[in-house]
Amino acid sequence: MTSWDMLAICAALLFGVPHGGLDGAVARRIGWSSGIQSWFLFHFTYIILAALVILLWWLFPLASLAVFLLISALHFGASDIVDIGTDLLPWAAHGGLVAIVIPNLHPTLVEPIFTILVGADNANLLMNGITSLFFPWLLSLIGYCFFAYWQVQYRKSLINLLVLVGLVFILPPLISFSLYFCLWHSRGHILRLWHSLDVTERRRSAAEAAIYTVMSWLTAGFIFFSYQEPSSITLIKVTFIGLAALTLPHMLLVDYADRKYYIRGRQL
Repeated sequence: MTSWDMLAICAALLFGVPHGGLDGAVARRIGWSSGIQSWFLFHFTYIILAALVILLWWLFPLASLAVFLLISALHFGASDIVDIGTDLLPWAAHGGLVAIVIPNLHPTLVEPIFTILVGADNANLLMNGITSLFFPWLLSLIGYCFFAYWQVQYRKSLINLLVLVGLVFILPPLISFSLYFCLWHSRGHILRLWHSLDVTERRRSAAEAAIYTVMSWLTAGFIFFSYQEPSSITLIKVTFIGLAALTLPHMLLVDYADRKYYIRGRQL
């Protein structure tokens, strides 16, 4: 990996991970962590789900990475159009950016990353499957262009997607992923959620987010320095397996349990 790749991964950890730090505020406003007992239950469940993902990755690496890419596509797609709607065509087009477009436009750079995560044979199988999805995704993008012509509320999000596809085409995969994850996905999530919180909740939520973020950084740092592998390999594993572990409970909260509040920020 180049120094720019290393910086991109560090940026994803430093500036992308904090958006999940507001999950405590999400859980509290749906009533899950309002009392001491439910507060402990929320954190216990969150940690167990994250640990389960790591265990399953160790046991079934190929299936785990494939599922991670799938749920990430669902989560990213939903987040990109949350201010507009839930129409399937835009959702599919946006959701395919990271999971389909990046690997297809830079296969020689992405496959070695997959190899680090799941092994060479599994990486080859996964790349073959992702390659077969590129044409259907391209059709969804073309259809999205026509759809946005009639549904004008989607035009801005379509332009954003086209800009992102251009960046993916030009930039190395880790850099384009980090730019999207930090500046589009995480930033948008934080702003929407912050605006949807009651003013009286914001100080506590910010403090919680800071604590959760620092704990995540410390955990990642401890694992990184505990690994007996080259730093670039360790950084890839810590980043993407860690993101997979955090994505499952985060997605269950944001995209399902808290859906009506998650979109409320656009109405304020």
